[in-house]
Amino acid sequence: MDRGTSIRRARRRGALGWLTAALVALALAGCGAWESVPGRTPSPQKAFSVPERRIDSSSIAALKAFEQAGEAVYRLGAGDEIGIDVAARPEISGRHLIGPDGQITLPIAGGVEIGGLTREEAARRIFDALSPYYLDLFVTVRVDRYGSNRIVVLGRVENPGVLQFDTPPTLLETLAQAGGLPLLRKEQLLTRCAVVRGDQILWVDLARLLTGDLALNIRLQRNDLVYIPDSFDTPVYVLGAVTTPGVYRLTPQMSFLDALSQAGGPTKDANLNRIHVIRPDEQVHLTFSMKQLLEPDPSLNIAMEEGDVIYLQRSGIAKVGYILQQINPFSSLLVVNQLASQP
Repeated sequence: MDRGTSIRRARRRGALGWLTAALVALALAGCGAWESVPGRTPSPQKAFSVPERRIDSSSIAALKAFEQAGEAVYRLGAGDEIGIDVAARPEISGRHLIGPDGQITLPIAGGVEIGGLTREEAARRIFDALSPYYLDLFVTVRVDRYGSNRIVVLGRVENPGVLQFDTPPTLLETLAQAGGLPLLRKEQLLTRCAVVRGDQILWVDLARLLTGDLALNIRLQRNDLVYIPDSFDTPVYVLGAVTTPGVYRLTPQMSFLDALSQAGGPTKDANLNRIHVIRPDEQVHLTFSMKQLLEPDPSLNIAMEEGDVIYLQRSGIAKVGYILQQINPFSSLLVVNQLASQP
């Protein structure tokens, strides 16, 4: 081999080495700038709790506190169909529909208001209205169809609208008739609902109710409004190096592993040594490794709350590989040419 050939080969090796060093330096620089994730906050574990899977029965005292059935007797209301029987007076007996103003119209006597009265009280008022025109009256009142126990159900249920019941229903009975149990569509939600009564709004924790806390199965009153919000009102975010990153519906007693499995679990590029769980509402940031979770440390399978963010970083090797793939193709071509030119 002559001296000129040796010099050319040395120059090629020098150029190849310089290019390789430049690419490695670029990759390492990219590793530092690829992801910038803040560190954990001080004592973040205090803000998280392990999901409670045990179902505790409610106490009798708690059940009575939530049970608001009102009076034992039924009171007539608008929409009820009643039958009036006046002994030996078929001309004034018959069926009547109580109007929105709570009144019925009787022959000769005209309008009589009976809305809000019991059957016995309504019979007495009808007697008082007819007694100036008839003697020796005996009046009874029966309910042929209950139409005033109306509950309005809105939101993500199968059958929203006005529902009617023979007696004041419970919350579970209302949801069942509205097609809310079971909830089959992904937009539906089983974590909370609102009960609107006049100018008051009561939020009920359905997650607790449906896992056995029947003290929350309150008895509704006529004209109550029940609202089931969208699932997107209670999101959990699973982002980063997971199979299907995105927004997921918070389900009753959802844990970290529940949320991670819904996102398809970590990808092969995920850095399992540094998993981030962020709770923006409380400004806390918890980090742990999958090894800690599986060793096992059950306290790390924390209960998820609305708005929580799970984030998995890419591993360092995966980031380098990705950056090398994104380098200018002319640089890659130069490397190939340099290698091909070697004897």
